[in-house]
Amino acid sequence: MKLAEKFGKPVLTMIDTPGAYPGIGAEERGQSEAIAVNLREMCQLKVPIIVIVTGEGGSGGALALGVGDRIIMLENSIYSVISPESCAAILWRNTSKARDAADPLKLTAKDAHNLKIIDEILHEPPGGAHHNHQIMANKLRRAVLRNLKELRNFSLDELLKTRYNKYRKIGQFEE
Repeated sequence: MKLAEKFGKPVLTMIDTPGAYPGIGAEERGQSEAIAVNLREMCQLKVPIIVIVTGEGGSGGALALGVGDRIIMLENSIYSVISPESCAAILWRNTSKARDAADPLKLTAKDAHNLKIIDEILHEPPGGAHHNHQIMANKLRRAVLRNLKELRNFSLDELLKTRYNKYRKIGQFEE
């Protein structure tokens, strides 16, 4: 990403991960710090960033790549700070209750869009993106190019300020 910034090229991340492994060994190897450093670096990048959630966007693994000026989700993808299985394991000590945990997590593309966590939902071909790669690739291409065209109209100050404000509003409490 720093190389893209050096040469003035936009950054495109595609997220499809169940998340970072939450074990002691991963923490001993600095996983949390690596995620935090990546979040900080992406917040400060001086080039447009477009994030696309293509499948499962879960936990720290997704968050580490999820800072963007535009976030796009495929309609059948999910995006959450925790997987339903992990949430069920914490709340009920039983991963079989994942379905009970899924709805309150609001992890669907529609939920994320309604909560203003993402900017756009890309509709998939009947049966899902994997049923027609060409149609989905063309939709992705058009969405990326359209968003890049819009983002290139921003000055550097506007780009960084808009990105900052976007993330400040997530989870904002209103009475």
